[in-house]
Parts: sequence; C-alpha cells; structure tokens
Amino acid sequence: MKLLISRFIAILILVFPGLIAMKGFLMMKDDIFDYISMHGDDTVVPHFAWLHFGGGLLLFAAGMTFLGGWILARDRKKNYVGPRFKEKQKVKQAGTQETIS
Repeated sequence: MKLLISRFIAILILVFPGLIAMKGFLMMKDDIFDYISMHGDDTVVPHFAWLHFGGGLLLFAAGMTFLGGWILARDRKKNYVGPRFKEKQKVKQAGTQETIS
C-alpha cells in the first residue's frame, strides 16, 4: 500500500507542472487569437494583452523547465544521456606540497 501511495504522489508531482505548462500555452494561444480576431471587427481598436501573454509565457516556461529538469535528472541517473549532458567529472589535483629535508 505504501508503494502505491508513493507512486501516486510521484505522478501528481509530474502532473501539476504539466497542467501549469498547458495553462500557460493556452493563455498565450488565446491572446494571439484574440488579437488577430480583433482585426476583423471595425468597432474595436486592436490591442495586444501583453500582461496576460507574459503570464502565460511564465507559466509555460516554469512548467516545461521543471519537467525537462526532471527528465534530465532521471536519464542521467540511468545513464541514458549523451556525453554532452553528462555531469562534469571533478579533477582531483595531486598534492604539491614539498618537504625540505
């Protein structure tokens, strides 16, 4: 039962950023559609909702960054990534202390 609950929580941790990214994408899509559709209406002066679009861009970037980071961390752990994305090896320097005899 404990394994089932932990897997359900792990799925929720991945679903929420996906939903946030989806909401951000939809906000940006709606702003672009509204701006283009305003050009067909002569009674309205077209204006672009920059604040709403920026909020959608922020939500989309945050959700996709979380998901991309999680996938990269998982693939590094299982050694699925190419050499470009592997963690850098720290170079150990040999001790250069000299003793005077």
